[in-house]
Amino acid sequence: MKKMIVLFLISLFMLESCSVNSEIIYHQDASSTSATDIDTREFMAEMKAMTPDSLKQNEFAEMDKLPTTWTSIYELEKQEGKLKTANPDTIRIMKKIFMKSKKENNQPSGFAFKMEHFTPEDYRALKNFTKEEKLPLDQNIFNSWDGKTLTIDTENFNLKNIEEALRTKTSKEESEKMEGMMTMFFKKIGTSLKFENKIKSITGKHEWLKQTDDYSVRIEYDLKTLYDTEAKLKNADQKIVIITE
Repeated sequence: MKKMIVLFLISLFMLESCSVNSEIIYHQDASSTSATDIDTREFMAEMKAMTPDSLKQNEFAEMDKLPTTWTSIYELEKQEGKLKTANPDTIRIMKKIFMKSKKENNQPSGFAFKMEHFTPEDYRALKNFTKEEKLPLDQNIFNSWDGKTLTIDTENFNLKNIEEALRTKTSKEESEKMEGMMTMFFKKIGTSLKFENKIKSITGKHEWLKQTDDYSVRIEYDLKTLYDTEAKLKNADQKIVIITE
């Protein structure tokens, strides 16, 4: 599993024009489904142009082996013969987290990562699971949702989980240097929050969060501001409360 995560991170940190798009759907039963999509077409095209055989070697050959249909990390570890846990909570979480690769013209074009119908109980178990397995998760999944009201902690507007996943394979010094160069690696990062019922009201404001329609809001990260400790936002309430009908 860790190898798969490293491959996922390669697609993030080796691109200078990478766009990362996440979506979290809030269900009426108080669960939520989140998905993150990474487009690596430009990077793959550049690698192939520079070294035509590179995509057949080492990490890239492994990346190409990732299934093109949603496959749980439980199944991936079983296929690799690396499933080492019998803990029911851990297995339940592993069966609800999925990965897949994307292809265009039979060539790798990106990756996707999904967490399906996670309940509040699942999220509590996930926090224990990620102590060992560092996953590139959207921090906003840990916001409080009860089926009608979403309470957003804007301290979750960060890339903490991606940075922690990176640290599993690099030294602290190297990862800190990488954090300082995030604005060079990413072109655009955003998260859409979607609801099954219409939004009734929104209390609190943040410059990065905008309502896009009756059912959705969008968070667009300003990476320059995110990594500038002296930057101040005009609107940056710590709590934003969205109530649905």
